[in-house]
Amino acid sequence: MNQEIFLCSICNINSGTCKEDCKFCSQSVRYKADIDRYKQKDIENILSEARTARDNGALGFCLVTADKGLNDKTLKFVCDTAKVLTKEVPQLRLIACNGTASLEQLLTLKEAGIKAYNHNLETAEEFYPQICTTHPWSERYETCQNVNKSGLVLITGGIFGLGETQENRVSMLESLKSLNPTSVPINFYHHNEALELEPNSMTPDEALSLIELTRKTIPDAQRIMVAGGRELIFGDRQNEIFEHGANSIVIGNYLTTSGRIMSKDLDMLKYLNLSVAKKVK
Repeated sequence: MNQEIFLCSICNINSGTCKEDCKFCSQSVRYKADIDRYKQKDIENILSEARTARDNGALGFCLVTADKGLNDKTLKFVCDTAKVLTKEVPQLRLIACNGTASLEQLLTLKEAGIKAYNHNLETAEEFYPQICTTHPWSERYETCQNVNKSGLVLITGGIFGLGETQENRVSMLESLKSLNPTSVPINFYHHNEALELEPNSMTPDEALSLIELTRKTIPDAQRIMVAGGRELIFGDRQNEIFEHGANSIVIGNYLTTSGRIMSKDLDMLKYLNLSVAKKVK
């Protein structure tokens, strides 16, 4: 079992404004999900969330925006936010998650203090048209390639439980492996009644086997992170994920769903005699 667990926190700095039709995403305006929607979160609120994350042991802090990609206005907002956080909460490793991005945009983020970029492939290339028709999977893959070219740390993963086959899952993991990511976030679909997909009926044992498969397929990844859907899928068996290859988790809330109280995750790690990583390797 891994002895140090890397903690990351997500900050939804722009919510519910996306015009894409990704069937798994309640942030799309098409589905009219009952979520908070706003163009820009106030910097004081972002700072407060960053300090809370730091105080609870998080090393990673991810600035997430809801649109398909970066436009000039969003890029400036993320950069301005990153500069404030770098000054006020220097202990945090800043991550950006802002959709498709060009090499030039990524270099601009890097200059502003962003250290890593998260852009998930979500699922297999061959299955992707069944869950999204407004942009191709290839744009996602190209953005990840741009991240590698920029010198930013690449974080890329996907979602299990969208109706994909096991063959699709293996295909996605092989695509992820080809990008040589430092961190691979594993999400489990969390259903919203406004969305067209069927609720995720995955069992904890099946989900644990997928964590194992991810670790086996991408052995060079420094971190296999269990993120969205952890509480939903595993319930009182969350402590088992570390025995199956995970060495990182998202603490606190997710984008539009609530996570577990941070202190409970810290209590879990203490109970398991697992330490919280104090620095990024």
